Amino acid sequence: MEFFKIVGSGNDFIIIDNRENKIKNRKNLALKLCDRKFGIGADGLLFLEKSTIADFKMRIFNPDGSEAEMCGNGLRCILRYIYEKNLSRKKKLIIETKAGVLDGEIKGRKIKVRIKVIEKPKLNIEISINGEKITGNFINTGVPHTVIFVDNVERIDLNELGPKIRFNKIFSPEGTNVDWVEISNNRSSIKIRTYERGVEGETLSCGTGAVASALISSLLFKISSPINVITKSKEVLKVYFDKNFENVYLEGDTFFAFKGFWIER
Repeated sequence: MEFFKIVGSGNDFIIIDNRENKIKNRKNLALKLCDRKFGIGADGLLFLEKSTIADFKMRIFNPDGSEAEMCGNGLRCILRYIYEKNLSRKKKLIIETKAGVLDGEIKGRKIKVRIKVIEKPKLNIEISINGEKITGNFINTGVPHTVIFVDNVERIDLNELGPKIRFNKIFSPEGTNVDWVEISNNRSSIKIRTYERGVEGETLSCGTGAVASALISSLLFKISSPINVITKSKEVLKVYFDKNFENVYLEGDTFFAFKGFWIER
């Protein structure tokens, strides 16, 4: 079975063409392939599938086997896959996801995609952790994110705090991704670190998290579009948005790492 490995700003994905619907047990395959010791290793497994309402359909499965509604960097990487495989001559494509139908534009390695804000953001939420109160801000950018502002993201004990917020009862039953955000002195950019639901750990980049962090930064600190988001990988994602968050776009580089064949054991 042929696969591609494509990276979006440090967020790495395995991509498989499943337009013939030959792969039925997607969860099981994700558990095998995303394993970094006994599999290929990735932050997620993406399936390119047929769509009746768009050019293509994307389904994404996390390393724990759960299916995510959306993934910003994953969407960028699947557009790069379409480009590398020459599956369409279009540079602007419409992709169906579980979070809705989204458009994207291929600019070679640089890919720009639309992100939808699913519901009205909830600001200044009190989260109880070990008897202490942490202030977070909730927004759904295709998947749920809780954005927390700090003076220095590098000082955050992400492995300690991440699971406690991700599984906090106020976010049940779906849980939440968690983004810690540091605002630059000139307020033209932000630096983020993300604990990703489904990966259950920190990733080098998170597209929907970058968008969530940028939009909440705009609401609370009046930072204007576009916002440069510095990820853990040090690569920069750019987030564009209008006043009402009706037109939100994520743009960044993609890296075609390699392709190969998975031999079923």
